[in-house]
Amino acid sequence: MAYGLYTVFGGSGFLGRHVVQRLAAQGHRVRVAVRRPDLAAFLKPLGHVGQIQIVTVNVRDPESVARAVAGATGVVNLVGILSESGQQKFEKVHVDGAANVARAAAAAGCRSLVHVSAIGADAASEVGYARTKALGEARVREAFPQATILRPSVMFGPEDTFLNRFAGLIKMLPFVPVICGATRFQPVYVGDVAEAAVRSLLDPARYGGRTFELGGPAVRTMREILAYVRQEIMSKKELVTIPDALARIQAAVLGLLPRAPLTTDQLRMLQRDNVAAPGSEGLDAFGIEPTPMEAIAPRYLVLYRPKGSFSRPIDTLPSRG
Repeated sequence: MAYGLYTVFGGSGFLGRHVVQRLAAQGHRVRVAVRRPDLAAFLKPLGHVGQIQIVTVNVRDPESVARAVAGATGVVNLVGILSESGQQKFEKVHVDGAANVARAAAAAGCRSLVHVSAIGADAASEVGYARTKALGEARVREAFPQATILRPSVMFGPEDTFLNRFAGLIKMLPFVPVICGATRFQPVYVGDVAEAAVRSLLDPARYGGRTFELGGPAVRTMREILAYVRQEIMSKKELVTIPDALARIQAAVLGLLPRAPLTTDQLRMLQRDNVAAPGSEGLDAFGIEPTPMEAIAPRYLVLYRPKGSFSRPIDTLPSRG
């Protein structure tokens, strides 16, 4: 195997750390491009001394992006935001930032570019997140036609802000609020998405120029996901459906907070199914068998049980008779 240097934009994030770890494990050098290098030091032990380099980059700045890809064999762009704040705007990050990375990769003569978007990307969408994700894909294709575009569904894994957030809310609140309970999701394991990204990066002749929609083995409604989490953390709190009208009011109010837990844009996203389109290429194209949520989630959701790993279902307790 020929070893190379790969630049991973957003490498300190949830998906990024898995991509970095896999590249390092295969012997490649990894340049992690992030806005806050001080928050990415935890990546260093994932490789040998000097194997993982952390550099300061803002995808909105073409010059810093160009420096980050100089000499790289391939590039992965994982940068994205779920809500806007300060200078971090959907248009600037998802569209302009994606274009900056793709142009720099092309100018540097990189062999491969993997751009991670999201299921539901739609240039005609009224949702800012979905619309700019699609526009960003178009800009990437213009600058680097052979880029691989990955569209994962919502990802789960030990460090996720998906199942962990639900578990935390269930423990904190007196009941389990269900917003958009009928919306369907296809949760995908973060490790499977990272593996697909690395395989795309290392084999551009096979995967370049294609778009993949990555989902897990099962489609579940929001209500089913919440019920699953409630069961795993051994809670008996009632699932209470929140009417759409009330949910809109909550999103409008919460969206005003500095770190909004729910915005109007996010509520609109929650109202749309997040599953792979029929006929789309998925994990099977990479020879990856999707990992079920039940195989991974219990390992970290156990922390939310009343007594953590010492908790046991009532029917397993020894009899006093």
